[in-house]
Amino acid sequence: MTETPLPGGLVNTVVRVGDTVRRPVPDRAEFVHRLLGLLAERGFEAAPRLLGVDGQGREILTYLPGHVAWQADQPAAVTADDSLARLAELVRQFHDLTASTALAYGGEVVCHNDLAPRNTVYRPVAGELRPVALLDWDLAAPGRRIDDVAHVCWQFLALGPSVTDLTEATRRIAVICDAYGLRHRAHLIETILGWQDRCWRGIERGARAGQPGARRLRASGAVEEVRAAHRWVAAHRGRLQAGLDGRRPARE
Repeated sequence: MTETPLPGGLVNTVVRVGDTVRRPVPDRAEFVHRLLGLLAERGFEAAPRLLGVDGQGREILTYLPGHVAWQADQPAAVTADDSLARLAELVRQFHDLTASTALAYGGEVVCHNDLAPRNTVYRPVAGELRPVALLDWDLAAPGRRIDDVAHVCWQFLALGPSVTDLTEATRRIAVICDAYGLRHRAHLIETILGWQDRCWRGIERGARAGQPGARRLRASGAVEEVRAAHRWVAAHRGRLQAGLDGRRPARE
């Protein structure tokens, strides 16, 4: 059947074949495949289903139709408050399904660890694009709830030098935390900084080790971009955190 390249692809080459997606098997394939199996068993519709491995040694996953927000310029609906809230609810649902399972051993839950618009599928809901599925589970691992929430805040709000309204950014962080139901937020901004630091160092380390995906990311300017975002969050950490203090939703 015809193979159609899917957009993105700085790290992995991904193609569509009919109603399936073919992509390289991840380094931690056993864990990722067990996770996708668990989510399928528990009826979580916001993740692709694993169908097997093809003759070229690639994963076969179900194709999830919709708009994938992989480019920088996106419709306003992609990051509207309702979309941010819906995304946070999807992450909460995923976390709750993995809590106390063998896969979450050593952590509170299983974390996706790469939540970003480019890994999110959107479809029209009541006439507006809303997130309906999460892609690229290669980095999933046991972790803390706050880790994925922090990643959502960083990536979906593009926290960095491009932010022009600090008060609005702070409000939108609270939208995400409220929709998720994150009660303990004292370390959220520090967690965002930790992710940013880990991200640029990981790309640099991988590029120096000769990893093709990391080299492409570094060549695209990703290291400089993430370091600039880290400096911006560090410079504004006090005001960002102050906007969360005192806000506590009813649920854990």
